[in-house]
Amino acid sequence: MSSDTTPAPAGTFIKADGVTYHYIEMGQGAPTIFLHGGGPGCTAWSDFGPVAPLFAHGRRCLLVDILQYGKSEKCAIGGPMWDFHAAKTIALMDALGIDRADFVCNSWGGTIALNLAAKYPDRVRSLVVTGSMPVFYGPLAPLPEGGRRGRNARDAYYGGDGPSPEKMRDLMARLEWYDPGAIPASTVEMRYEQSLDPEEMELAARSDSPRGDWQDLTAELGRIQAPVLFCWGMQDAFLTPDYPLMLARMVPRGQLYVMDRAAHHLQEERSHDYHAVVSGFLAQNHG
Repeated sequence: MSSDTTPAPAGTFIKADGVTYHYIEMGQGAPTIFLHGGGPGCTAWSDFGPVAPLFAHGRRCLLVDILQYGKSEKCAIGGPMWDFHAAKTIALMDALGIDRADFVCNSWGGTIALNLAAKYPDRVRSLVVTGSMPVFYGPLAPLPEGGRRGRNARDAYYGGDGPSPEKMRDLMARLEWYDPGAIPASTVEMRYEQSLDPEEMELAARSDSPRGDWQDLTAELGRIQAPVLFCWGMQDAFLTPDYPLMLARMVPRGQLYVMDRAAHHLQEERSHDYHAVVSGFLAQNHG
């Protein structure tokens, strides 16, 4: 069952290697970094607000607004994008005094974490990845819209007459949720209001690739030492379950869980079930 998204608690700003991050911290225990997806108006709280309090009962949860999203800095990115995000996330961990963490990630955030785990193996204990696209090919069929479905949806959302609550709900219903009738009005409003951020709108309007150069992480996946749980929605509109099965085989310690009646945002749609699966994985003695 989906959970409503309550207003975000007060967060904290912190400088890390020349950029400013915003994050929300809850709970105590093993440090666990949550990285959200790249849809219009997404933030750490919009993506993980429904489930974070469940994890916070036994973990130190850090819900991080990725750079260019939420209240974090809207810096332009030059060069390989996933390398940039990985290096800045490591700088954030240094600023927070975190040597090693578990990562729980959705979509864009999962690709960042996979690259980080390959390049900074000592900083990652385990990874949970949902709906991410680190490579540009699939095992059975071409990826929808040539792997550009998310970017096309963002362009359509900001194009034409510009953002609206109706366009946000339609985007979420088509691409992110299995049951459109379960989408909380509060989440639609939260995403819509964030999408109107002037700096986010300016980034969306630019034509000079301010998000950096796209990278294929095929070579990196085989270098990841940490155990990885690919936790996928059966009805994911971007990538069908054959895709994460391929990823689980490419990662030396990969495994896959497929959740029925869930799409791209299963941590929101089925938050209690998601927590049960993911917390069990995180509790394992991975060695």
